[in-house]
Amino acid sequence: MERIIVTGALGQIGTELTVKLREIYGEDNVLPTDIKEPVDSPLEGKAFEILDVTDREAMERIAREFKADTIMHLAALLSATCEKDPMLAWNINMGGLVNALETARALDMQFFTPSSIGAFGPETPKENTPQTTIQRPTTMYGVNKVSGELLCDYYFEKFGVDTRGVRFPGLISHVREPGGGTTDYAVEIYFEAVKNGKYTSFIGKDTFMDMMYMDDAIQAIIDLMEADGSKLEDRNAFNVTNMSLEPEMVAASIRRHYPDFELNYDVDPVRQGIAESWPDSIDASEAKRQWGFNAAFDLDKMTDTMIEAIQSKNRAGN
Repeated sequence: MERIIVTGALGQIGTELTVKLREIYGEDNVLPTDIKEPVDSPLEGKAFEILDVTDREAMERIAREFKADTIMHLAALLSATCEKDPMLAWNINMGGLVNALETARALDMQFFTPSSIGAFGPETPKENTPQTTIQRPTTMYGVNKVSGELLCDYYFEKFGVDTRGVRFPGLISHVREPGGGTTDYAVEIYFEAVKNGKYTSFIGKDTFMDMMYMDDAIQAIIDLMEADGSKLEDRNAFNVTNMSLEPEMVAASIRRHYPDFELNYDVDPVRQGIAESWPDSIDASEAKRQWGFNAAFDLDKMTDTMIEAIQSKNRAGN
């Protein structure tokens, strides 16, 4: 990778990925794009392009003018948001993906897009879910993700596009506010712990889902994209994860800092239903074997980092 375009750069992954890519590849070699201007963002005041990913001509024009050799396509609606407007989700998630793949094909670009544990469904094995297994999701988000995985494989096999991707679990970060995902409770809980000393979870007790700290997720993207493609037995949908959590485990880790932290529940049936359709834990052994995936943050290290960062933000008045 030398010249990189990022779509959906103002999203949860995109913001931090863009910052890291610029650190590694240089400010002038990474162009973030999104449908709105960056305001109160680490990307504000730097090179940025407005892009609606459903506009293929605009996407290809921007990529061509930038002389990009890599596109990281992150623009998408998340799980709970997709259920509110399934057709909008299809148009953005799948229409945008096709446009990004066509742009990569036309300009001979390396390509990355993330999938998700949402690509699994109720019939998928719940424990230590293998990378290759039955996928029958019951949400529009999941249908989008499975379709995207297959489409990226198709573009590699049919057109030779260097497509690569991972299946992310819930991602936890203090930089961006949650964006409508089922795993968002695991972000909100930290902000509320610092602010109010209590949190009401929309996900029920004993509901396990895989999670990963954002720094590990960003590093996974970069490591996969820099891996020797000739050694990859798979291209897309690598399982990556670091911990399987339920709300009480997060609360217990927080109580090391806030002993009186209070966790309550008001379960959202839509997001709870989505969570229950996903695995409790997934197997990331293929990512480790094929390209050296390695996550550095366990629960307590993640909690310490999150709380320290949120406290610092509050002291700064942000």
